[in-house]
Amino acid sequence: MATILITGASDGLGRALAEDLAVDGRHTLLLHGRDPRRLAEVAEATGARTYRADLSSLAAVRGLAAEVAAGHDRLDVLVNNAGVGFHATGTQRLTSHDGHELRLAVNYLAPVLLTRELLPLLRRSAPARVVNVASVGQRPVDFSDPQLTRGHTEAEAYCRSKLALIGHGLDLAEELSGSGVTVNSLHPASFMPTAMSRASGMDVVDSLEQGVAATRRLVDAPELAGVTGRYFDGDKEARASAEAYDPEFRRRLAALTSELLAGPAVALRA
Repeated sequence: MATILITGASDGLGRALAEDLAVDGRHTLLLHGRDPRRLAEVAEATGARTYRADLSSLAAVRGLAAEVAAGHDRLDVLVNNAGVGFHATGTQRLTSHDGHELRLAVNYLAPVLLTRELLPLLRRSAPARVVNVASVGQRPVDFSDPQLTRGHTEAEAYCRSKLALIGHGLDLAEELSGSGVTVNSLHPASFMPTAMSRASGMDVVDSLEQGVAATRRLVDAPELAGVTGRYFDGDKEARASAEAYDPEFRRRLAALTSELLAGPAVALRA
């Protein structure tokens, strides 16, 4: 039996993944969400414990991690799924509770911080897995304007946050080599029939079941035990955008991340 934390589990892919994992009753599911009504619904459907937190607040992310760590003596899998999508023609620039561009905050800073805060528990539970739900839509961060104050579009912000998440995941996989904690990222499926995809205005391309199957494979497939530092497109290993593998890009991303999380680089080491 594995203890699995899924963020963004009250709707869309996260909820569907939770319901799929709950079917055989083998796992202890910890489900995060922001909407109390939808969290109650998924709790009733899965029998899972739920956690409410607004991931646009770094303090709330730390609080979520502390609550999980206090309530459980192990964590076998962390699925960083929660995110803010985009409207295809959207240009409104929103900011988080901490003043960061919203998609950078929720899609990147929140999962990075949550993972770091939970690393002691993941290490104690090894073998353990971190699964980052990214996207095939990827754009490099512009380090001269990381908060995207110029020429902001929702789609650009979203794609930048997802490439950053992949790049950080590759760094973390290297850092945790030999620890028994693996870190992998994936694009689960394209424009599934979810609220996030509908908001984008794009036509449905793939089924929700495809996305669940691809994500669940990274969660508990035996053949992926020990596999780390990879990016998957659906159920196939793939290559992310070139910047994700560029040491200089990742060095600058790590420095920026430390700055945005308001702590020295050493504070991000496990």
